[in-house]
Amino acid sequence: MAGRRHENFLARPAMRNSPGGFTLIELVVAVAIIAILVSILVLWISGAMGLTKIAVCQNQLRQWGKAFQTYSQQNNGFYPHMDGLDRDNGPADWYGWVDVLPPLMHEKPWREHGIWERPKVGTIFQCPAARLAGGGYGYNPERDGFFSYAMNSCLELDENCYRAEGDGGEAMPSFLQTYRIVAPSRAILLFDQLLDPDRGYGGQRPYRDAGKYCGSYPKAFAVRHAQGGATKGGSILYCDYSVRWTETVWKDEWAEDLDCPPRDDRDWFPYPRQ
Repeated sequence: MAGRRHENFLARPAMRNSPGGFTLIELVVAVAIIAILVSILVLWISGAMGLTKIAVCQNQLRQWGKAFQTYSQQNNGFYPHMDGLDRDNGPADWYGWVDVLPPLMHEKPWREHGIWERPKVGTIFQCPAARLAGGGYGYNPERDGFFSYAMNSCLELDENCYRAEGDGGEAMPSFLQTYRIVAPSRAILLFDQLLDPDRGYGGQRPYRDAGKYCGSYPKAFAVRHAQGGATKGGSILYCDYSVRWTETVWKDEWAEDLDCPPRDDRDWFPYPRQ
């Protein structure tokens, strides 16, 4: 009898442990489906966070735009200097945009933040998507501070430009007559600045001073915001105070080591030569 019971037991077909259990194949399929859903969710969250960061970045640029506009209205149509104390040139640097504009937004000037205490990401000074690279810098960004926004340096290379000179500089630098700008909707005022030294010059050459200065050229334009798919680009504040995203500012006809654009470029010069 015991032998027959044993034989019957061995002859039973494989069954689920319980009416509500799963076979191995069903578990594998379920795990695969969950993994796919998780990856989709991660991509969606990443994309949503990216869109949030670009929205915050562009909103900050608009705030800077209002500050530029207010300063201009208060100073006979002139903009502040594009250089600040980052250049170490002298008293005139105390009138750079990073020092004279923040008080108009109820923020401390850059110069009032000490060494090792310069504004980081999360402040009006920095793009929320900005990230320092691992190395390759010609300066110490953590100690000296860095700028993920830069003013267009070409504005100070144009006609009727001069730097404030003398002891104490001049509170109202007169280097650009804003009402004479030829194409304000095209002329770049402030832009997303590169922080990765390996991606300078439109991604073609290293630029060890990435993020060091609060004024710069096309070689320092950053591509860190994805919009309309996987393509990345950067945001720009123009001289009409509009803000737009663009994939690149680098032009095919430029040499890969170009520092300053041609004098007739309406994107960079306010009074381009015809």
